[in-house]
Amino acid sequence: MSIELQETNGVRLAVEGCGHGTLHAIYASIDEACKQKGWTGIDLLIIGGDFQAVRNAYDLNCVSMPPKYRDMCDFHEYYSGQRTAPYLTIFVGGNHEASNYMFELLYGGWAAPNIYYMGAANVLRLGPLRIAGMSGIWKGFDYRKHHIERLPYNASDIKSIYHVREIDMRKLLQIRTQVDIGISHDWPQGVEWKGNFKRLFQKKSFFEEDARSGRLGSVAAKYAIERLRPRYWFSAHLHCKFAAIWQHGEITNTTTHFLALDKCLPNRDFLQLISVPEPTSSQGQSPPSRPFKLTYDREWLSITRAFTLTEPSIFGKPDVRPAPAKSQSEYLALITEQRTWVDANIPDSALEIPENFSVVAPVYDGGHFQDPKYQAVREYPNSQTAAFFEMLQVPNPLEIGEGDIEKRMAEGPREDPDAGRFAGRGRGGHKVRGHGGRGGRGRGRGRGRG
Repeated sequence: MSIELQETNGVRLAVEGCGHGTLHAIYASIDEACKQKGWTGIDLLIIGGDFQAVRNAYDLNCVSMPPKYRDMCDFHEYYSGQRTAPYLTIFVGGNHEASNYMFELLYGGWAAPNIYYMGAANVLRLGPLRIAGMSGIWKGFDYRKHHIERLPYNASDIKSIYHVREIDMRKLLQIRTQVDIGISHDWPQGVEWKGNFKRLFQKKSFFEEDARSGRLGSVAAKYAIERLRPRYWFSAHLHCKFAAIWQHGEITNTTTHFLALDKCLPNRDFLQLISVPEPTSSQGQSPPSRPFKLTYDREWLSITRAFTLTEPSIFGKPDVRPAPAKSQSEYLALITEQRTWVDANIPDSALEIPENFSVVAPVYDGGHFQDPKYQAVREYPNSQTAAFFEMLQVPNPLEIGEGDIEKRMAEGPREDPDAGRFAGRGRGGHKVRGHGGRGGRGRGRGRGRG
């Protein structure tokens, strides 16, 4: 069977690997690719992480990369309104993000007009398609922790904040109805063996040792692809193009077409246009009209409400451990109960995701991130997150008062347990965290950090 994604009539997608802040070039490349393909445009752009939604110089102090590589790039122009994204864009988070901003939108939201962040984990709809996304990379030693990081960050927080958490995957793994597309930054562990791995190892020789020892890729993404079994799965992170077919058991969907892409640089395979056919389950129904809009998913809303009421997330408290996971039957009963509430209280007319982006943090003022005045990074509660939980009529787990923000700012970062590993403490000038020898099975090495 061919591992190339087939061209058919359907929803027109552009899939990009790592973004790395190069939105101008990515959108221009889509224009050119559409011209070559004879398309008038696309319905959706998917970016597989390392998006770098840096709004201002403060945000650069929350990006995990050596200072010499930090750059404002393009996104701030879309955030401020100087430019508008020409195509509806969604993205998941990677290991090079403005993590403070991604935290504000942990449950999903517009990072800028027409640019939507999927959050830590999410399921959304676009026209006839159902799209699941998960952010971050795999580090086994942080998987079973809460989101212990909250501003102001110490150097370890900036490294751990983008590690996938089991409490987010618990929700994603409760999905029971068919998903069409899955997105992760990190590759699902083991996918390298389901394509032309010999050619992959020729191009990236250092992958082979990690692959054979189970250290390449994300265990959490493997859980997700095996549970959700979407028709397509897109990833990035490792800065190369790679296609594979993941075969499942004899169920409704037995095959997932996997595609990973590179970052946006000349002569690199970073972009692919794909026409995704209408799902079989939606055939015979009245087709949604273009332009397609992002909409909430009823099953995901039910899951979110169930978990918020019974297993609320706790942020910024490293000594608090998540509650043990319930059984699948217990979760099913809770989610079924909340589905009844969702169907009764959220009409179809309220499912379209509101275009309620607003500028919350300061726009870029031309300053340099190493100027001392940009070192004190402030949390800005996002009104989109508040509105989402108001719709669900449950408490907002991220809610924080102005007094608490000021108190945390005055206290400064918590003591860094790994301070001895770094050249300096605090938000700037830190080195890459040395956890290559920690973690358990499939811990991953964070390849492709550039």
